[in-house]
Amino acid sequence: MSMLRLKLPTDPRWVNIVEKNIEEILTDHAWCEQKAASNAISLIVMNSEHTDLVTDLLKIAKEEVEHFEMVHEIIKQRGLKLGRERKDDYVNELAQYMKRSITGSRISGLVERLLFSAMIEARSCERFKVLSENIQDEELSKFYWELMESEAGHYVTFLTYARKYGEGIDVDQRWKEWLEFEALVIAKYGKKETIHG
Repeated sequence: MSMLRLKLPTDPRWVNIVEKNIEEILTDHAWCEQKAASNAISLIVMNSEHTDLVTDLLKIAKEEVEHFEMVHEIIKQRGLKLGRERKDDYVNELAQYMKRSITGSRISGLVERLLFSAMIEARSCERFKVLSENIQDEELSKFYWELMESEAGHYVTFLTYARKYGEGIDVDQRWKEWLEFEALVIAKYGKKETIHG
C-alpha cells in the first residue's frame, strides 16, 4: 500500500480481534459507509459551484451507499442485525485536527475537508487489505479485497481535488502533515473489532 504513504501499518493480529466478533465489525463497517456517503454529500452542498467536484462526489456518495447496502445484505444473510451507529473515535480525532487547521478561508476549509476525507479513505483501504489477506472467512476476504480497490479510487479523487482547488496552499506539504498526525492517532488503535478501532 505504498501509494497510500501511511506511516504506520496495521498489525495483522488486529484481524484476530475482529474474527471474535464479526457482527460488530460488520455493523461498524456499515455505518462507516453511511458516514462516507454523508460526508461526500456535505462536500457537494458546501462547494456546489465546482461542477467537476459535484459530479465525482455524487459518484462516490452513490458507491458508499451501495457499499452500505452490500454490508447490510451480508448482515442479513448471516442472520445478524445491524446494530446502532457506533462512535468512531479515530475519525473524531481527525475531525478535531481538521477544525483546528482551517484558517478561515473557504479554500482552506475545502482543502482540509478533502484531506480529512482522503485520510479516512486511505486508512480504510489499508484496513480492508489487512482484512482481506488475514481473515479466515473466505466470503469476507473476497468482499474486503473488492472494496479495497474502490476505496483507493476515492482516496485519489479527494487528493486530486485538494490539489486542484487548493490555490495558494502547499497541498503536498499539508498532506505530509496529515500523514504524520494520522500515524500518531492510529498508534493508539488496533485493539477493537471496528474498522478504525
